[in-house]
Amino acid sequence: MKTTNNIHEKINSTLSVCDTIGDVKVSPFFKDKTMQRLFEEKEEETVYSSWFATKLQLATLLCFVVLNALALIRLNSTNKYDVNVNESTNLYGLFYDSETSILINLKDE
Repeated sequence: MKTTNNIHEKINSTLSVCDTIGDVKVSPFFKDKTMQRLFEEKEEETVYSSWFATKLQLATLLCFVVLNALALIRLNSTNKYDVNVNESTNLYGLFYDSETSILINLKDE
């Protein structure tokens, strides 16, 4: 019984604390200031914008275009790839025969 009285006293003391809570004095512009801080646009300089400037972008684009053009010219000028593929298919016995191809037979039907 003594423990139940202690529990009731603790509950009453806790509830009496709620009665002491008063009104909070707030500045009339608190909401406006808070909203401005929350939604203000911050100018953050990203890591990429500092080292990947417009001049560097143009230089990189130019390098890619030149490298692709050189690769295309080199690919079209040499038939080494075709020769090497034909030699390796002959070496390993991998011949392409259109009459025995399953895909071509299915296409014709």
